[in-house]
Amino acid sequence: MLRFGMPTLIENRSPADCAQLCAQLGLSFIELNMNLPDYQLHRMNVDKLKALGQEHGLYYTIHLDENFNPCDFNPEIARAYNTTAEGTIAIAARLGAPVVNMHLSRGVYFTLPDERVYLYDRYRDDYLRGMVCFRDTCGPRAADAGVTICVENSDGYTDFQREALDLLLEHPAFALTYDVGHDHAIDGTDRPIITERSARLRHMHLHDAAGTKNHLALGTGELDIDTCLRLADEHDCRVVLETKTIDGLRRSADWLRERDLL
Repeated sequence: MLRFGMPTLIENRSPADCAQLCAQLGLSFIELNMNLPDYQLHRMNVDKLKALGQEHGLYYTIHLDENFNPCDFNPEIARAYNTTAEGTIAIAARLGAPVVNMHLSRGVYFTLPDERVYLYDRYRDDYLRGMVCFRDTCGPRAADAGVTICVENSDGYTDFQREALDLLLEHPAFALTYDVGHDHAIDGTDRPIITERSARLRHMHLHDAAGTKNHLALGTGELDIDTCLRLADEHDCRVVLETKTIDGLRRSADWLRERDLL
């Protein structure tokens, strides 16, 4: 049976607001967003979050800061990101959160007259060394904690990101998140990459899309949502209804309920 959850919404002012909405809509989990102040490692109240989960019958996944970049060329910055990941895994274990979601940063680029040069591409060996360090540091910790680190597609995988992704997937604690709306916005560029590695698909960010416009309520855009749900079901994915507003989330939950999926 598919398990549906919600993102952390900016309209909700507190974890309690998120939990109440999650329960009201009949969803199973909340994806805590570490871009927000309340969900920084030093501010997360694990006991309170656990109590809210027990009160409302829900659990959590965690989305790392979208700036997360353990391959920064500055070793102090890279170390800080690795430390953040280690701390996040520890909190996920305490919360019983099965998934930590992350993006792969493209890093800085130089714009030349006729091309854009990504520094991680030009200095690929340094970049990949950083990725291996992150994998070898956090993979065993995640495995011991029963946590899966899921790598999400966003703006299209570059060659160096694909190589990094495959290095991460060498460790069983790493898996894939498929964001179907992001992929639609780039004309399905990432779909073959996900398909080729579909045995490692564990998590999905589901929202409708129209052209390059993302995070729409289900049933209001161009996506074949039924096909996305079949893929999620086939791979036993948790599914985050990744709208950006309460209204969009409600409409998405209603769309699922009308089809006896929620």
